[in-house]
Amino acid sequence: MTTPRPTAELTADEARRIALRAQGFLGVPDRRSGVRGVLRHLGAIQLDTISVLARSHELVPYARLGAVGRKTVENAYWKDTHSFEYWSHAACILPIEEWPHFAFRRRAYRNRPHWNHELPDGAYDQVIAQLRAEGPLTATELGGAKKTNDWWDWSGSKVAVERALMYGEVVCVERRGWKRIYDLAERAIPNDLLHDELDDTECLRRLVRLAGQALGVGTRADIADYHRLKGEQVDAVIADSGLVPVTVEGWAKPAWADPAALETPPRGRHRTTLLSPFDSLIWERARTERIFGFTHRLEAYVPKQKRVHGYFAMPVLAGGRLVGRVDPAREGRTLVAKQVTLDGPKAVPSVAQALAEAATWVDCTDVRVDRVDAPDLREPLVKELAGILG
Repeated sequence: MTTPRPTAELTADEARRIALRAQGFLGVPDRRSGVRGVLRHLGAIQLDTISVLARSHELVPYARLGAVGRKTVENAYWKDTHSFEYWSHAACILPIEEWPHFAFRRRAYRNRPHWNHELPDGAYDQVIAQLRAEGPLTATELGGAKKTNDWWDWSGSKVAVERALMYGEVVCVERRGWKRIYDLAERAIPNDLLHDELDDTECLRRLVRLAGQALGVGTRADIADYHRLKGEQVDAVIADSGLVPVTVEGWAKPAWADPAALETPPRGRHRTTLLSPFDSLIWERARTERIFGFTHRLEAYVPKQKRVHGYFAMPVLAGGRLVGRVDPAREGRTLVAKQVTLDGPKAVPSVAQALAEAATWVDCTDVRVDRVDAPDLREPLVKELAGILG
């Protein structure tokens, strides 16, 4: 693909600030729209099984809005058919109005020749019939999620309902205790959205535009990664997506930007907060390094003795920069900072502020700092926390 002439030249700092504003971390957020507004603004919020302070889909709106109640978060996602769960960047919560634009992926799954799990004869029809008669139901209620304790040793009914979810005949309407609650799409999706009429080109054009708006500015790889599209799928539609080509200082690859993001310079209040490793601001590691000069890897699946920063190290955002990271835990009503990395003494107040706010949000009354990578900064951090927490 031949990239058109850039419409603007951005400095690295301008690109960083555009990205922060696009992701809801710069400027005053629209609190009236709350969690649902965050979801619509981002277009996708990733789900993950790990829960330390809270699960990632709770941490994402918290990072932007502050201490919104966790029950409020869940209700915002699942009540009144506001969203659905599907495969986007990974397993994600998506705005309900985007159901038609994932028709291309549902069609791809229906045409997929090979699967990791064999579908037993009759299991698919049986699951659909049971949901029609009794739904919404969990996999356990449909006949059991697993045949053994092996994580991937799924039962026939679990294979069937997951296949039906990918095909779009079934939808996850809620997460309850981390279990998916399944129902028929014909009951769960509003009638005016329940169709696969959009062709692949229209679906892809929409998702590329949404990714560009959520990123503010990004390379082809950034935009493709947002909803896990292929590079050639992006190439096929980006010229008609409404995004405009730009160059960014220090970026080796061409970039595309949301034209609305270029109209006014990003200004306003910066958010200070802990970030989930699965937050869309930082979920693409190469982009995070390019924009923030910050190398981050999730070490939850790394053997303990090989971890550098900890099991669930959460980057700390302050002043539009990533200034450190915290590996948290909870012991009763104490938030434990098991390991803290600070980008110098100037980061101490920001990290303390982020820890104190997070503690209040998860109903902890105290913060304990176990280890700081720069030992001489441990006492200043503890002192700063004591001043905030009283």
